[in-house]
Amino acid sequence: MKVKVAANILGANDRIAGENSKIFKDNGVYVINMMSSPGAGKTTLLEKTLAALKDKYKIGVIEGDVATTADAERIEKLGVPVVQINTDGGCHLDGSMIRAVLDEFDLASLDMLIVENVGNLVCPAEFKVGEDHKVMLLSVAEGDDKPLKYPLMFHESSALIINKSDLIPYTNFDLEKARRDSLSINPKLDIFPVSCRTGEGLDGWYGWLEASLKSR
Repeated sequence: MKVKVAANILGANDRIAGENSKIFKDNGVYVINMMSSPGAGKTTLLEKTLAALKDKYKIGVIEGDVATTADAERIEKLGVPVVQINTDGGCHLDGSMIRAVLDEFDLASLDMLIVENVGNLVCPAEFKVGEDHKVMLLSVAEGDDKPLKYPLMFHESSALIINKSDLIPYTNFDLEKARRDSLSINPKLDIFPVSCRTGEGLDGWYGWLEASLKSR
């Protein structure tokens, strides 16, 4: 019974996500679903990305959190349209949540929409929102064992950003192991070690994002 209920929930979400995807495509909007555990650095990466690209592309942001508007307030300071979704305890965003806020944007004027999902390494990977690509962050501080412990997140993502790479010399994080284990789950995964603090590696991520947008 639990399996059937879960299948029904995911099936209904896939239908709504598919409708969202059509809305995005009809308006020429490229959509990224950004996922990670709490504290991996999604919002900081988003701030850096927006600062680098917002003068070239019109970008909107949906911020997902259990509570507070803190992240949306950070993004708003960069002068981009942003909408906050609070899940009141929910561990992920889903297609219907995204649909409910689309009228807050002038979609026809956007080139890209970035959805910052709720911090969680399990649930967000299961629920499509209508995105073109899922992108996940793994923080060096979390450890190099996460790909094998949370394989679905790595399997479903198109790009993996390994953040806080400047901390590697001070930890036992094995970058090559993390890379190898991630690729064993998803051989097509593009991997970018970066440091949002120093800026190292961010150009590679920006390049991937621009290339993906242009080839959609």
